[in-house]
Amino acid sequence: MASPSASPSKAGTALAALREELVGDVFAPGDTGYDEARTVFNAMIDRRPAVIAQCVDEADVVRAVRFGRDLDLSIAVRGGGHSVAGMALNDGGLVVDLRHMRAVTVDPTAQAVRIAGGATMSDLDRACQPYGLATTGGRASTTGVGGFVLGGGTGWLDRWCGLAVDNLLGVDLVTADGRRVHASADDNPELFWGLHGGGGNFGIATALTLKLHELPEFAMAFLLFLPEFGPEVVRTYRDIMATAPNEAGGGVIYLTGPPEEFVPPHLVGTLLCGALLTYAGSEADMRKVAEPLLALPHETEIVGAMPYADVQCMLDDPPGMRNYWSAEYLREAPDAFLDVFCARAASMPVPTGTIHVLFPQGGAIADGPREYPVPYRDAPWAVHPFAMWEDPADDERVIQWVRDVRADTRPWSTGAVYLNFIGDEGAERVVAGVGAENTDRLAALKRRYDPDNVFRFNHNIRPA
Repeated sequence: MASPSASPSKAGTALAALREELVGDVFAPGDTGYDEARTVFNAMIDRRPAVIAQCVDEADVVRAVRFGRDLDLSIAVRGGGHSVAGMALNDGGLVVDLRHMRAVTVDPTAQAVRIAGGATMSDLDRACQPYGLATTGGRASTTGVGGFVLGGGTGWLDRWCGLAVDNLLGVDLVTADGRRVHASADDNPELFWGLHGGGGNFGIATALTLKLHELPEFAMAFLLFLPEFGPEVVRTYRDIMATAPNEAGGGVIYLTGPPEEFVPPHLVGTLLCGALLTYAGSEADMRKVAEPLLALPHETEIVGAMPYADVQCMLDDPPGMRNYWSAEYLREAPDAFLDVFCARAASMPVPTGTIHVLFPQGGAIADGPREYPVPYRDAPWAVHPFAMWEDPADDERVIQWVRDVRADTRPWSTGAVYLNFIGDEGAERVVAGVGAENTDRLAALKRRYDPDNVFRFNHNIRPA
């Protein structure tokens, strides 16, 4: 267990004590289960922490942080482990693994939900569904709630009920010195402000409380088109969203035809253009909005009412693939941009799990609170090249395709970005993700809660 200041005997004694004191499991290199414990979503990430502490409650988190500080170990935090940059792991340091902390408690009277720091979207959505309640979650059921929310949080419901951080009511944190802190509008309000987009920079979120909304009905239309119809599909979708109610969401998606029952066999493994219209309401109302899309010649469709939690699973990203993502947020989406967007699909790596997505914003996103470090709120559209593939030999061409999408999009870009959509793209992109006007305030907050930058395996804000 390497450490700048700890002797081998001190480190060994401390590790033995941690194994004894932690209620959860502790893994070190050579332990049975260590390799499984260090495996993350993105197969490109292969790091070997000195210690992995799988915590089961907040007291375990406090013990783990104090252990790491005593030995001067770098500390990474694993919630869902979905970070494309692999920020849930480090080499030679401590990983505080929250995946056993997945409790979700719904208060239907208060229309609020408390979520433990290691819960996934599936945990959240399935717990809320019996009450006919929901809040903005990620677009995959495997995403970790903690990192998703603290990074901003955009999903199928965001045009209807705002970004995830717009629904944040409170956070329980363990800070870099092992203290327990609660942040809300009334308790530590400056810290609460920073948690609206500042990510894991200020502590380990052991629990979050979110506002819920009544969602008795949910419906969707998912249509697949031959790629030659892509430009017409994308234009039609853009025009629909220009006047659509806030209940409407979704996106247009170029993808490889998946081996699913609803895809004709001859289209499996080929490039297709998909249109997804989600609707926080009835099927009848959804069909009115989707009518121009349904009128276009398409190869297959899934149309109807469906539980929101089930829709959340539709585009789940399989673990164990190689991943590289990025994003750009747009001032507008004129025909000239749509032509470039569709043309870039022709060079998309197929067949792979890669998708080329254009998401609508507006609605409750644009109408949300202005004071938080969420600089992409005003952009009406977002482009999200999301590359997923298996063969390391494809790394160079696939990563270049993602970068080409960004380059294509820059003439229309606002310059802002949602940090959960990108990997490690440097300090300037972190500023773009929180807003240049917020960086000094966030750096001061970082100095107050983490002056030594212990929590730096993230989109890092340096203390100043």
